Amino acid sequence: MGRRPAASCDGGDEVPCRAPPAPKTVKRYEVRWATLDLARGAEMGRTRPVVIVSLDALIGRLQTVTICPVTSQLHPSWRTRLGVRVGRKSAEIAVDQIRTISKSRIGARVAVLSESDARSLRRLITEMYGE
Repeated sequence: MGRRPAASCDGGDEVPCRAPPAPKTVKRYEVRWATLDLARGAEMGRTRPVVIVSLDALIGRLQTVTICPVTSQLHPSWRTRLGVRVGRKSAEIAVDQIRTISKSRIGARVAVLSESDARSLRRLITEMYGE
């Protein structure tokens, strides 16, 4: 029985999906594969792209990173989501699903946010969770 690659996870429960091995270096605003199972309730699960939002200084010191999941289910009217392009696909960064995960859940890099998208993400996080 072989392991399924992260890109082909189908949500079955016989064999859990796994992200590729944790990278040695992770940077803020990278989009990376991450294993978000076991999700509960309305939490986003599965192996999916996430945006790293932790400060680089914290990434180097902690065993965890703060992330926002990326979804291809678009809800343009939701103020808690930021529309972006990841690769050649339209996607949304789910700021309403922000969470902290172990670095061991983080896998291969998919992309890096543009400076404009990073700025918009910072603004939305501040709007939702700042003063």
